[in-house]
Amino acid sequence: MNRDQITKSATLLWETWMQSGLIDALPEDSRPADRSQGYAIQAEVARLSGQPRLGWKIAATSTEGQKHIGVDGPLAGRLLANRVMASGSRLTLGQNLMQVAEAEFAFRMAKPLEPREAAYEMEEVLAAVDTLHPAIEIPDSRYSDFAKVGAAQLIADNACACWFILGNETSANWREQDLSRHPVTAWRNGNLAAKGTGANVLGDPRIALTWIANELSTQGIGLNAGEIVTTGTCVLPQAIAPGDTIRADYGDFGSVTVEIV
Repeated sequence: MNRDQITKSATLLWETWMQSGLIDALPEDSRPADRSQGYAIQAEVARLSGQPRLGWKIAATSTEGQKHIGVDGPLAGRLLANRVMASGSRLTLGQNLMQVAEAEFAFRMAKPLEPREAAYEMEEVLAAVDTLHPAIEIPDSRYSDFAKVGAAQLIADNACACWFILGNETSANWREQDLSRHPVTAWRNGNLAAKGTGANVLGDPRIALTWIANELSTQGIGLNAGEIVTTGTCVLPQAIAPGDTIRADYGDFGSVTVEIV
């Protein structure tokens, strides 16, 4: 893709987002043909937003998540500063198409992981992590039928990013625990809505974190110190509506809440 094609698609996506609109697909003459082209458009969408990047999200790390958006593997997207909220925040869904909440493990990086030719191993990725946080993601799409457009176009659309709620860092010794077996529950208005474990996230949230370090590296992008990475839903995405209070509980790791108004 040339710069004009990238700009054309990114501008359409950004304007659609700001207008709470929907499109069927990107124009054929500027539609990404692969992941790299999708990430190039995504980067331009982020530039157009004028927002700093606070970190990254991983979409479709669970079987349910992959079915939800019609892909067979994970996708990376940017967390924009004005879309990141603290636990206990209140937010308005507006014209959100997906209207679901996802309970996720999030990691804050202590050290950067620069792009390189050799793949990162899990041990060195974890050595670069500072803290673990409970989190909730509320995704969205700018496509009217997001399950049909494919991975490249979804990546261009920031991997279905919308809102992200970050809980406090856990005080538990998470490094000594098996995150794949760690239980996670989602609660809606005080009622248990779903149960899951870290195994729903590519088998283990630490595997997902390693995946994104390597996915970004192949695109010439690094993870920066201080950035947050949220690793995908541990539970079936939960339908939400105005008036709901959503809580994701991680046991001794803590919990995170958001109120939909």
